[in-house]
Amino acid sequence: MFAVRRATALVLAAAMAMMLSVTVGSEPADAASSVRFSYVQYDSPGSDKGSNSSLNAEYIRIKNYGSKSKSLTGWTVRDKAGHVYKFGTLTLKPGATVTLHTGKGSNSSKHRYWGQSWYIWNNSGDVAVLKNKAGTKLDTCKWGSTGSAKKC
Repeated sequence: MFAVRRATALVLAAAMAMMLSVTVGSEPADAASSVRFSYVQYDSPGSDKGSNSSLNAEYIRIKNYGSKSKSLTGWTVRDKAGHVYKFGTLTLKPGATVTLHTGKGSNSSKHRYWGQSWYIWNNSGDVAVLKNKAGTKLDTCKWGSTGSAKKC
């Protein structure tokens, strides 16, 4: 009888150890960021003549999907060609979005301007990368050559 109890206890202990290792080990290495890309308009409407209004119709939107405000100060958005936008002081409230336009304009809590004189996002396909102040990649949005916009 003692041998049966001991064997049962050993089996239960081994099963519990396995469950604990699965539970702890099953967490993702990099939890999804609460701040992510939500939408990109990579091909502004009309012909690409480079006017500021056309440049500002090319944009990418970033949303805070979390329940806490997040500081984007020092965060960057970049494309695969190496263009980099660095956020100045900005806090994004829960559920809020900020739209990063390619052209020039006056920055606000809802709209930021890259200040470029030509288009950033390639209509034939590109990838946007969002990194935090420490340089950790938090999100990407990738598209191909069809269409003019994408929900990220």
